[in-house]
Amino acid sequence: MNPLGDDAPYQPSTSAHPATAAAPSGAASGGSTANGAGELKVTRASLEEWHQVVEWAAEEEWNPGQGDTACFHATDPEGFFIGRLAGRPVSAVSVVNYSEQFAFLGYYLVHPDHRGRGLGMATWRAAVPHAGNRTIGLDAVPAQEATYQRSGFSAVHRTSRYAGRPSRAGAPSAVVVPVTEAHLDAIAAYDRQCFPADRRAFLGRWLTAAGHTAYVCPRDGGIAGYGVIRPARDGRRIGPLFADTSDVAAALLDALCTHLGPAEETCIDVPEAHDAARSLAASRGLEPRSHTVRMYAGTAPTMRGEHVFGVTSLELG
Repeated sequence: MNPLGDDAPYQPSTSAHPATAAAPSGAASGGSTANGAGELKVTRASLEEWHQVVEWAAEEEWNPGQGDTACFHATDPEGFFIGRLAGRPVSAVSVVNYSEQFAFLGYYLVHPDHRGRGLGMATWRAAVPHAGNRTIGLDAVPAQEATYQRSGFSAVHRTSRYAGRPSRAGAPSAVVVPVTEAHLDAIAAYDRQCFPADRRAFLGRWLTAAGHTAYVCPRDGGIAGYGVIRPARDGRRIGPLFADTSDVAAALLDALCTHLGPAEETCIDVPEAHDAARSLAASRGLEPRSHTVRMYAGTAPTMRGEHVFGVTSLELG
């Protein structure tokens, strides 16, 4: 199902305050857009309000993690937007600023009862100025790739969601241990090589959230990789899975999967360009079931892509 209907996103501007977009101050206090369905009012969403958007994502079979909202929203509480008609939520988008240089766009949704009316575009116009001059990343559903291209985004790679009941491996290929608070500094430094911004505060929540289990591979006074598994609406999701080598990634993946129930499935979002990552997922019996397209508006960030065996989240990068 196309979560946007026929709506097309707004062309991002190189100006911090695009003249043709709803002004950022209007978005914060309640920007309004007239349309055939009435007046759409776009406001920033509270943590509680965002739970409704996550329900929409679940209905679109995005399989959100059960505790994602609390971890995500605190990353940039000003970056979550909901559009309303007569007070009823009908559209949403998040534009999360990670740093002065990088933002990530996600949760671009219009309720099925209100698609094809331009509500997604109006919500986008009110929200995107929050990113200012930052490079914006997103993971596009295939049906919207061309639309985002017309809006100034360029595709960098595809990401495949591998899912299934993983097979059990033999002896561990590297030593991994459960993450403790003492590992946080090393994990944050390692993570910065694999993600376009420092997200230490986010990791502090992500590694310790209820139901989340994390492992790390210690090496030479630092680490050689880490991974996280969390409960989702359907089974469990793994992400991130960052590692120096395939052996380390395999040991982390196998340790994470020991926390699955006998009939429980897991999924992991793997960059298609990373052959070793795809081979690892396939070697554990996971199969590709869907894909998205990682795209950027602005200068694509430089990262250690060879270390990314599984991305953290399609919703937040």
